[in-house]
Amino acid sequence: MTTRTARPVPPSVVRELLVTDDAGCPAVPHTDDEGGAPLRCCLRRSRPGERVALVSYAPLRRWAAGTGADPGAYDEQGPVFLHAGECAGPQGTDLPFTHAHRVLRRYSADGRILGGRLVGAPEDFAPALTEAFADPATALVHVRAVEYGCFLYEVRRAGPHDTPQP
Repeated sequence: MTTRTARPVPPSVVRELLVTDDAGCPAVPHTDDEGGAPLRCCLRRSRPGERVALVSYAPLRRWAAGTGADPGAYDEQGPVFLHAGECAGPQGTDLPFTHAHRVLRRYSADGRILGGRLVGAPEDFAPALTEAFADPATALVHVRAVEYGCFLYEVRRAGPHDTPQP
């Protein structure tokens, strides 16, 4: 079975979003007093006292800009939490944020939604990703929160570019 890697928001994109996000707004960093925010830069929950920013991010739009795809109406942006400063990135290779129901949304190489699947148990994520990529039309998968539909991370088809970009 192929191991799939969760792709965080790349550090270069984080730096851009902390200046002006994908909605054209400046980031407003704050101290997370409670902790628990799902950070998309390092794919873990924030700890009390960390500086974070909630910004608007358009993951499919940014992917499409690099591939020449045109997602059309499927282009969307939404809120993501990031560290407000330097971030060490993900630690480990486990799929993050699998403790709750998630939607795996599949996209084609031209940026169109191919389908989605609700996944509930941590042990069901790897088989669901294997199933998603068994369809040769699947170029990437977004893992999203069920409650709000928020983007959590991306998984791409295995290949020479299947590592996070700096």
